[in-house]
Amino acid sequence: MYSEQDLLTAVQAGAISPEAAAALRHHVAAVRATPTVDEEHFRLLTGFNDIFVAIASALLLSAIGWIGASVWTPLGGVAVAAAAWGLAEYFTRQRRMALPSILLLLAFVGGVAAALGGMIADNAETIEPWLKSFQSEQVQIAIAGGVAAIIAALTALAAWVHWRRFMVPITVAAGAVAVVGVALSLVIGLVPGAKDAVFPLVFAAGLGMFAFAMRWDMSDRERTTRRSDVAFWLHLAAAPMIAHSVFHMLGVFDAAIGVPTALLVIALYVVFAAVALAVDRRALLVSSLAYVLYALLSLFKTAGAVELSAAFTGLVIGSALLLLSAFWHKGRALVVGLTGGLADRLPPVNQPRVAMA
Repeated sequence: MYSEQDLLTAVQAGAISPEAAAALRHHVAAVRATPTVDEEHFRLLTGFNDIFVAIASALLLSAIGWIGASVWTPLGGVAVAAAAWGLAEYFTRQRRMALPSILLLLAFVGGVAAALGGMIADNAETIEPWLKSFQSEQVQIAIAGGVAAIIAALTALAAWVHWRRFMVPITVAAGAVAVVGVALSLVIGLVPGAKDAVFPLVFAAGLGMFAFAMRWDMSDRERTTRRSDVAFWLHLAAAPMIAHSVFHMLGVFDAAIGVPTALLVIALYVVFAAVALAVDRRALLVSSLAYVLYALLSLFKTAGAVELSAAFTGLVIGSALLLLSAFWHKGRALVVGLTGGLADRLPPVNQPRVAMA
């Protein structure tokens, strides 16, 4: 299976013409009866060897981190980051293996964060008394928030350096999440009372991440370059921030929810479905699925179908999602048609046809 990025590099290398690549895309779209832009492609596997290398890398990196941490706590993270970078030089830059590249990026960024956190943990006996020497709780929170912000900022910097070298699409999302960590840490550090408003802050961060993802999406509406892959991972990072914070603020899992709350959850899921159709991304639907399942389960129990409530819930949601998938293109055409001028900035509903000689 060849990805859009493979087609692009083939065109750049002169292996095939741009017209031939476009004709291939439209042929695949015609065979599948749906535009390729609606398929939401992203590279995860280039072959079973990806899984083989990913498992081997995970075992190696785990062992290196374990051994390094046994010598000195921060050394574990440093060793993992260094090893992940070295492996990426071959498996990412030369072999261009999708799944190992994602794993190695996460290991590198996680290793940097673990090394920085390890330095704090290794000096906890000194830091904790010093922190408690400040009588004001607000000062203590501010210092802790500042330290967390520094760790997140350095992690984001590491992600940027990795991106400049390897350009793995998920890297931008990892860096963006680290930036969100910086922002939240600074806000909570400077305004201690903000710790009681974590979910609204996460929701705002999720909206910012979503807007950033749309910026990448709008720069490649046809989804034929790496930018589309970057946007995919950004949407995947933004969706749980938005969905989980909204439903937690509604108190969905705090107690048994009533009928009004359950109906509100379902209504929000319909809104998320409309947004997903408009932007042609399914991450919001997946992230909020657990909540709508719980809401429907509560409704069926309230209606008296206690024993079969889980079965009825699965039947309704499963059927609805399958119908949505089957009529995704037609649904998009309807929703995008209601957006007015925004339609010109969203992924196209109809793929343009290539005139063949």
